[in-house]
Amino acid sequence: MSDNPSANSGRNPLPHSSGNFIERQIEFAAHLRDPERHPAPADVEDRRMQIYRDLFFNNISSFLANTFPVLRSCLSDAAWRQLIRDFYRSHASRTPLFTKLSREFVTYLSEERTAQPADPAFMSDLAHYEWIEADLLMSPDPNPDTSIDATGDLLEGRPALSPLAWAFAYRFAVNEIDRDNQPTEPLDAPVHFLVYRDAADRVKFVNLNIVSARLFELLDMHPELSGREALDVIVSELQHPNPEAVIEGGRAILEKWHEMGVVPGTRSA
Repeated sequence: MSDNPSANSGRNPLPHSSGNFIERQIEFAAHLRDPERHPAPADVEDRRMQIYRDLFFNNISSFLANTFPVLRSCLSDAAWRQLIRDFYRSHASRTPLFTKLSREFVTYLSEERTAQPADPAFMSDLAHYEWIEADLLMSPDPNPDTSIDATGDLLEGRPALSPLAWAFAYRFAVNEIDRDNQPTEPLDAPVHFLVYRDAADRVKFVNLNIVSARLFELLDMHPELSGREALDVIVSELQHPNPEAVIEGGRAILEKWHEMGVVPGTRSA
């Protein structure tokens, strides 16, 4: 590189200071996010800015449409564009990683968005349901846990849940929603799902009933409980007239989860 200052003649001048450069970047980004409220830099041809406006917005819109295909199918083109524009304009992303964009979108829908007339009532629930499969698929493999006994007694021991098994409740039957089936009112009672990644790295969804959903929750929130102790809590909550029926039903659930890899074994006290 030449030390001669004249060597840069004819090239675009460098910013006078890092402060000016940062201000220019903020001005540029603000316009791309919200071109109606933030003017483009005055010295940039609008034809060039339009290329950037279309490129950034269309990339985000396309990525999210591919990640949330059912939600996209439930919205008109205009409603989808308005949704993505508002997300793009108003959401402060917590990560620079493009692969985490879908998580940011779910956060925006559940915590930030002000409902609009065109928004389906199920939008936030459906988006979470569509996202969770990809999130679980990309989750890192857990480190082997040598404290787990794969042959332990699932009733008398403390069942250990796999880090790759999660449970969720939704206000809508999200697994049934599509373009032609768009409920406007939530269910009378939530629908529960167990989502897990098996040994072949396949993500699977399983419907849970009230007992299995509560059992998973207890084992997750209170890992110190044995299988029997967790089921005793459920018996008490249900005021069930036949406790042994609940215990035996719970044993069958735990054994099935063990076969699936949801409960790889038990932990010692």
